[in-house]
Amino acid sequence: MFRSQLPSVDATAVPADAILLDVRENDEWAAGHAEGAVHIPMNEVVTRISELPEGGRVHVVCRVGGRSAQVTQYLIAQGVDAVNVNGGMLDWEAAGRPVVDGTGAEGYVL
Repeated sequence: MFRSQLPSVDATAVPADAILLDVRENDEWAAGHAEGAVHIPMNEVVTRISELPEGGRVHVVCRVGGRSAQVTQYLIAQGVDAVNVNGGMLDWEAAGRPVVDGTGAEGYVL
């Protein structure tokens, strides 16, 4: 499957109650992430796939969309209803969507 064929949505179109999987590294997550997101770094997705919440589409996000596209492709191959978030956390932040740090205070995208 080519990246252009992957299902994707813009950050502004992600529902507030969506399952959001952040696949960035620990330092990126600690600096700022979407509140309520699930954090599984890209290199741990294969071994931690069972930690994904069930019952809905998984919106996969990274910094700009490259890593999340790869994870989305993998999840789809595993039968998961997954979609890539175009533009990643940079677009999320630019769209004014909330970003919190590891303490719950306002964060920023690293």
